[in-house]
Amino acid sequence: MGATGDGPSPPAATTSPPPPPEGEGVETTTSTGILPAEHWTQQAPVHDDDTDSSLGDTDNASSTASLSASVLEYRTIHGRTYHSERGVDAQSWTPNDGRQNESMDINHHLLTIALDGRLFRAPLKDNIQKVIDIGTGTGIWAIDFADMFPNAEVIGTDLSPIQPTWVPPNLRFEIDDSTQPWTYKDNTFDYVHMRYLFGSISDWPGLYKEAFRCCKPGGYIEDFEASVVMFSDDGSLKEDTPMSQWGKVFHEAGKKFNRPFTVVEDDTQQKGMEEAGFVNLNVWDFKCPLGGWAQDPKLKQCGLYSHLALDQDIEGYVLFMWSTVMGWSKEAIHVFIAHLRRQLRDKNVHGMFRMRVVYAQKPEKPKETVTTE
Repeated sequence: MGATGDGPSPPAATTSPPPPPEGEGVETTTSTGILPAEHWTQQAPVHDDDTDSSLGDTDNASSTASLSASVLEYRTIHGRTYHSERGVDAQSWTPNDGRQNESMDINHHLLTIALDGRLFRAPLKDNIQKVIDIGTGTGIWAIDFADMFPNAEVIGTDLSPIQPTWVPPNLRFEIDDSTQPWTYKDNTFDYVHMRYLFGSISDWPGLYKEAFRCCKPGGYIEDFEASVVMFSDDGSLKEDTPMSQWGKVFHEAGKKFNRPFTVVEDDTQQKGMEEAGFVNLNVWDFKCPLGGWAQDPKLKQCGLYSHLALDQDIEGYVLFMWSTVMGWSKEAIHVFIAHLRRQLRDKNVHGMFRMRVVYAQKPEKPKETVTTE
């Protein structure tokens, strides 16, 4: 998820949501439906094996001699490292350490299963020449794609140099901020690929406009995003439980952070691509289970891997947004994670979330400008 964002960012919240009113057993929610952070610390104690033990641990960033030292000056929040930009204006809300990277690689496998073993949905030709993967993360998608298209030049960009060095000869990784004006010339790429940038982009229309400029006429853009809202179709996921609160907190944090998590809900992909000038849009929606409760073999496999990817590093997904942006205490986050893990393991809860892939094409010829005498 090595995504980026630009534009002014509001200051971080320094306090947690309002505490419940005085009085035993009395509790309220905010206008957004979010339970106060103190709610979770007031719940029943949890066992040690339900918690994330790395909260408060320390971790050191590795060094790479060939890269500028500033790139590797990682921020450290509660022992987790993030890319080098400082303060709440930082663009990446997930860590860039080994634990998060393992979760991303598991998620790559999940997304590939969801696409029936494919890496993309756009109707790409075998003779494509140049491809870019924006927010490449660990680079695993770019590596697989470069292996599939050995005659294409593939570039993966990210804010952190966390990608491996042993890669296909037609692939290279670059440190770049995709929310700044792109450094590539007009009409450079046959295919622009993006994935899981939600929560990291403040100017989605601007991002798609840069992609349009750099895409060749007739080339494609494809963006794979997901919703953070967990829900159930059978009513088994109740309100005011950890899974139902998950999306609400992220939505509110995204507003404060000026980088929305509502990409799917707001139809951001379709609107942004159309505004940029892309045509022939194709939308693919998928309800992905959380856990192995589904009877369908594909859905069951997707559910097992989605649970595994999340369980691998729940802390990494919530720590920055919920502490730095929302002002939750370490204790509240620690206890919430424990209760969320417990609910995710409950086979009677049939939780799921939405995925959406949108691909579109740059017109073969630019629109003709009509002039009047």
